[in-house]
Amino acid sequence: MAEASGELLANRLFSLLRESRWILLVACALYFTVALYGYDRADPAWSHSVGGMHISNPGGAFGAYLSDLLFYVFGFSAWWWVLFMLQRVWAGYHNLRADSIFSKRTLWVSIAGFIVLLLSSSALEAIRLHSMKVALPLVHGGMLGMELGKALTRVFGFTGATLLLLALIAAGFSLFSGLSWLRFVDRLGELLETAYLRARLAWQTRQDKRIGMQATHERVAVVEEEKKKRVEDHQPIYIEMPLLEVARSARAAEEKQAPLFSDMPDSPLPPLHLLDQAAQHVEVVSADTLEFTSRLIERKLKDFGVEVKVVAAYPGPVITRYEIEPAVGVKGSQITNLVKDLARALSVVSIRLVET
Repeated sequence: MAEASGELLANRLFSLLRESRWILLVACALYFTVALYGYDRADPAWSHSVGGMHISNPGGAFGAYLSDLLFYVFGFSAWWWVLFMLQRVWAGYHNLRADSIFSKRTLWVSIAGFIVLLLSSSALEAIRLHSMKVALPLVHGGMLGMELGKALTRVFGFTGATLLLLALIAAGFSLFSGLSWLRFVDRLGELLETAYLRARLAWQTRQDKRIGMQATHERVAVVEEEKKKRVEDHQPIYIEMPLLEVARSARAAEEKQAPLFSDMPDSPLPPLHLLDQAAQHVEVVSADTLEFTSRLIERKLKDFGVEVKVVAAYPGPVITRYEIEPAVGVKGSQITNLVKDLARALSVVSIRLVET
């Protein structure tokens, strides 16, 4: 029981010390950032002397001396020290992730990679960025970068030294941060592919909406055109209703006495006139139906390219006759050739065309 409590206390103490180390590293990184950002050559420093004692560096006198020393030795590559401290804090949180693109490594491997990265970056800065006009204590790349860059340039040449330093920077950064370049490229390709697919889907969606809106406008235009055609004023057609015979009333039929003994036939059967006549049911076509059919004939013929006007309708017990007046320039043969098509359009069995 005592051993378990001691082990728990030790783990708790180790966790507190680790968190305290992370807090200290973050504070140091922030101080380095303030000191390097606030560097001023007019401040007193160990690389040069100034007349006054006024210090403008936000990090105070120590910040002025520290920034001067780092820039004198490493040039602008001194900013890698800030990244090194932040990386050590970040590694404490993410080294336990199995799917991370940063692999686990010991502190000494990370320090070795950082040294390679720092020296290679300083040398590359000295041979490539020497023409930039920036206030530094010495030169670009600092003292170490200048000497290392000169040595590599003499051995490998200007281009060869540049390629070698770029390779060393990539290798040093990988050892320093644990970055797997293969996983990095794989993740980058996955992100680019996802972005491409999303952009393509968004473009297709916009195209579909544009085509849909265009089709909608075209349908609206067609509907408006059809409305204009149907709203056209028409002269009322002449409708001649068929004459119907007035049926004799039942009372008159009852009062009429058929002769029983006149003109007696030789046949033993009674005469047929003794029977009642069957009632005749004649279906009368309404005026609205005739008007509708007349306009339908005009519209269907106009769809076929023939413009006519129905001027009269004569309904009958079996057929209905429509009198049409062709427009100027329309031949009778044009209408005759469209008889079958017109019958199908009107949903009737047949149409007979009689020219007058």
